[in-house]
Amino acid sequence: MSGTAALPVPPAVAAECRRRIAAGSKSFALAARLLPRRCRSGALVVYAWCRRADDAIDRSAPAARPAALAALHEELDLLAAGGATGDGALDAFGAVARAAGMPFHYPRELLAGMRMDSERATYAEVRPLLHYCYRVAGTVGLMMAHVMGLRDDSALHAAARLGMAMQLTNICRDVVEDWELGRLYLPQALLAPARLGHLPALLGGPFPPAARDPLRRVVARLLDLAARFYASAEEGFPALPWRAALSIRAARGIYAAIGGRIRVAGCDVTAGRAVVPLAAKLRAAAAAAGAAAAETPARVRAGRARFAPPQRVLRFADLELP
Repeated sequence: MSGTAALPVPPAVAAECRRRIAAGSKSFALAARLLPRRCRSGALVVYAWCRRADDAIDRSAPAARPAALAALHEELDLLAAGGATGDGALDAFGAVARAAGMPFHYPRELLAGMRMDSERATYAEVRPLLHYCYRVAGTVGLMMAHVMGLRDDSALHAAARLGMAMQLTNICRDVVEDWELGRLYLPQALLAPARLGHLPALLGGPFPPAARDPLRRVVARLLDLAARFYASAEEGFPALPWRAALSIRAARGIYAAIGGRIRVAGCDVTAGRAVVPLAAKLRAAAAAAGAAAAETPARVRAGRARFAPPQRVLRFADLELP
């Protein structure tokens, strides 16, 4: 994809994706408004595909999930081969991926993350949890990097780490909600020092009130890990066009603010879903604008270096972790 060419998305498809996202992800919907027009529709299509895949698994009964995953893989294989499904949004996803040079390895890895959700409910160590975060969220950052015109292979690491930071934030926010779905993402390696090593054995029953206070320490440690991932993602912003950097910086600020709200609540997993008010989201967008403006000299230097669009496929095994 050239630096200025618009991605191939029919206006009606873009409008439908925008409606779906507005209903399910207000934070992304706000960040998408800040994107340059040439890649905005493409980003909406990619994010809508991710949401559709997630919903196809989460809204299926456990016994039906393998078949739902198989159907998603069949659709993806058809799109990767240049075929069409007859579904406008799906076909637009395939067209955007090809036009942006986006490796189909990334959406396949996202589906592999969803398979992890279907096949396991707990994690023993932090690294397997990070592998899961790479699959379900780091890959979203990598797909978006291609859509938005990232110009440097080395910045792919930052794109993946930002997605992973956001997923770690989600995990900290949704502990009780995930428990009710039969999932516990907090790894045993963090639970055991808090004397919660027995917690995975209680999955399937009511959330144990006695776990509330010890879990504060576990959630705080995972938020600290997320903060390292957020900080390490900073190096990737100058490799994006400034409007794209503005949008992703705003999304970063909003998600980091979710972690801040969790901390204000004392990392209490029973305090209810942490929500960032609109005023705080607007402040994050304003801060993003200032940071993007301050990066102008670095972005000019990067432009002069004539960086090419990413050519490599960044796998988890090759990812530099903070």
